[in-house]
Amino acid sequence: MALYIQVKYKFLIVLTVASCWAALSVWVSLPWYQELSEYIGVVASVYLITFIAIVPGFINAFVVSSLMMDKRQSIRADCIYPPITVLIVAYNKATTVAATLTSLFKQQYPGDIQIIVVNDGSTDDTADVVSKMAQQRTNIKFIDIKKSIGKASALNCGLKECNTNFLITLDADTYLLRSAVHRLVGRYLSDPPNTRAVAGEVLIRNSRENWITKAQEWDYFLGIASIKRVQSLYQGTLVAQGTFSLYDRRTLVELGGWPDRVGEDIVLTWKLLQAGYRVGHAQNACAFTNAPNTFRKFFYQRKRWSRGVMEAFKENPKLPFKARMSTLYIWWNAMFPFMDIAYTVGFLPGIILACLGKFWILGPILMSLLPLTILLTGVMYNRNKAMFEEENLEVRSNAFGLFFYIFAYGLLLQPVCLLGYIVELFRFSRVVQRSEEIVT
Repeated sequence: MALYIQVKYKFLIVLTVASCWAALSVWVSLPWYQELSEYIGVVASVYLITFIAIVPGFINAFVVSSLMMDKRQSIRADCIYPPITVLIVAYNKATTVAATLTSLFKQQYPGDIQIIVVNDGSTDDTADVVSKMAQQRTNIKFIDIKKSIGKASALNCGLKECNTNFLITLDADTYLLRSAVHRLVGRYLSDPPNTRAVAGEVLIRNSRENWITKAQEWDYFLGIASIKRVQSLYQGTLVAQGTFSLYDRRTLVELGGWPDRVGEDIVLTWKLLQAGYRVGHAQNACAFTNAPNTFRKFFYQRKRWSRGVMEAFKENPKLPFKARMSTLYIWWNAMFPFMDIAYTVGFLPGIILACLGKFWILGPILMSLLPLTILLTGVMYNRNKAMFEEENLEVRSNAFGLFFYIFAYGLLLQPVCLLGYIVELFRFSRVVQRSEEIVT
């Protein structure tokens, strides 16, 4: 019989391991602090080293330790699966919405599935495609909005038409594995009773398209999936993404539905957490979505995500001070802008200096942290590969994407995220929001 450790004790063990790693890193880095301060001053050297090496090292140690201790309970065998509603908001998705709906028709779910599709003022043939499919199926309700009102408002229109206790949001360019809805609802029914939302497992559908989609495949498969898994372990997934997530309908109504924000799903999830509810993650409820296939689209998407995090902080100012395990992740998010600044103004110039033979920033001490990154990547890979095998999926070879993700992905990601924080911090106009959604 395997030893069972309560989640709160797992948290304390992992927190101790990560703190010891951080303390060791500070001690080892003392010569680095001293040497770098001779060139750029004490304050700047402390800032750069802390947010390039120490804080990321703590986070990596915490994540790898958590994944190694994570033993997820199986879905209960006695679940009674209720009727559900799947809500899709479509804006110019004529080329993908039919496949998304078809994947819903093929779901192996033991309960009834109702579908609501809201056409948010599309200027292509989205309305015609959905209307024809709705005429052939009795479980599709089609809401055709002639002029775009934005995703949050369109979601709230669909929410008003929902009569089931549970509601799933699904993007109109996302294809579901046949077991996805079953796994998602089963996870919700098996999780603690104060759960009010569960995020699905979102993976890349167009991962073979080009270099940027190949890199994002690993971001979703390794990074995003593992972070959600760890957050769920400690009872507070930070984002129940609109791409594929399950919500308690009455709680949504109680909270006023989706807020009219750039990152409406992020802000809504934080409102759930601030209200004291738990948000889970179903690691085997697989949905495959189209990732941005150009740098411009990638830029807009990640900038919007970063703005969403800033909005979440502003909308839920009391959440970082709640006494619960998931609060640690909130403070991590507060550190991300500082890490992105350090990376952009410190690490990137450090690469150039290293090429010139000056290892002030990108030196041997920083490189000594690389084994932890490799260990983390290996643990994340094995965890998600095991899930794939259980779902009869295969992890396809993508060596270039993996190499780029480990060694160069941050060169794109951190500066883009930093811009997103700046845009929201100074409250720049949201007029460009819809144009950004078009290209993403």
